Amino acid sequence: MAYCNRCDRVFRHQDALDQHEQNSNLHHICNLCGIDFSTRLGLVQHFVQSKRHFYCQRCDDHFVDDEALLEHCRNSHSFCEPCRKIFKNDLGLHEHNRQSHHYCVECKRVFLSASNLNSHLNSSIHRPKDVRCPFQGCVLTFVSRSAMILHLESGGCRSGVNRGVVNRYVREYDRTNIITNPARLLTAGSSNEVTYYATSAAWNGSSYECYLCHSGFRTLTALNQHLASPRHQAKAYFCPLSTCRTEFSTLSALCQHIESERCGVGRFHQVQNAMDNIVGRMGRLTM
Repeated sequence: MAYCNRCDRVFRHQDALDQHEQNSNLHHICNLCGIDFSTRLGLVQHFVQSKRHFYCQRCDDHFVDDEALLEHCRNSHSFCEPCRKIFKNDLGLHEHNRQSHHYCVECKRVFLSASNLNSHLNSSIHRPKDVRCPFQGCVLTFVSRSAMILHLESGGCRSGVNRGVVNRYVREYDRTNIITNPARLLTAGSSNEVTYYATSAAWNGSSYECYLCHSGFRTLTALNQHLASPRHQAKAYFCPLSTCRTEFSTLSALCQHIESERCGVGRFHQVQNAMDNIVGRMGRLTM
């Protein structure tokens, strides 16, 4: 004999009890966990909350793992992945993202941080390329000052200006050290920076190794490109906000920091005027 305690019924054998539990509205069984719930709601809540189940409540469907469940939600529902919430339609998801996340309304994209969102909003997707290279003969335009200065620092401008020339110019102009650290800027008259160069002796048996940071590179050319980058240059620039003071190796990196509004330094008129003057006079640079 088999007895159903919940229904107060006796069955002739276990198979009959099992059949009763499968068909009765008073039994809602999770076969994986071996738990019998008295209501359908209780069973569904168990599916949703248990780490053993990968369950879509909207479709009443189970999946083999969490990645399969996420893939289903991305493809079949108006789904917010960071919050793991499903909305009735895209309009509901759009409004949720607008209120709860770092969200570009126009592109309908969610970003991980306010800084990432600001970088996106300041990109060529949303901003015109209205910052012109100040040098005659160069017709390139950019979406921001930082992009234009990076163009100069890279040595890609027809004028021949490079990072060393930019640094020399800023050193000579920023005499009150609003954005520069005089102890770290080169004080000699030369426009050349400290340069590093590697030879075949940098091969360590598996890669060409940077003797400064010990990073490995597949080719000697790649290693020397790394050494020629700002990576190992002195951090001669700094954010002028007293509560920030983040240091940078290049003027373009400082400009990008100011444009990102990460610390709010760009709101100060003294900083705005200093950057306006520095960038506005760049066309007067001489090699």
